[in-house]
Amino acid sequence: MTKFLLSVHVLAAIIAVGPVTVAASMFPPAVRRAVPAGGDGPAATAVTTAGVLHRICGAYARAGIAVPVLGLATALAMGVPGEGRLLASIALTAAAAGVLIALVLPRQEELVEQLTEGRSVDRQATVRLAVFTGVFNLLWVTVTILMIVRPGSTTGA
Repeated sequence: MTKFLLSVHVLAAIIAVGPVTVAASMFPPAVRRAVPAGGDGPAATAVTTAGVLHRICGAYARAGIAVPVLGLATALAMGVPGEGRLLASIALTAAAAGVLIALVLPRQEELVEQLTEGRSVDRQATVRLAVFTGVFNLLWVTVTILMIVRPGSTTGA
């Protein structure tokens, strides 16, 4: 059962978290491309692209809830829920979820609305969003490293 849970947990992380990290990273440049340098209205295809990227982030973020749930189930099945690396991973996962929910998705929504309405988009807003997205991605990279390297493990992995 442990191997099954671990496999499903890893698959959920790849399938759910991977698209969010990629789509969120692609979003700020997509918004910048949507706003032409000449000050004309946003390009329709770029507006559509930004909207699709935002929907991908939202949908896969909801699916991503399965990742920590399956991770906790796996840790319980393995009898290691109190390991420091797992506790750190739980805290970092909660932080990543907080960054995504509080900082990334709302700002994406605002920018999509501005583009859809043909309003100008502040370049600094896309830069701030890119920073928040980078923080989100770094948190997930750290969690991934903790899960693979397993600090303190005696197996050498």
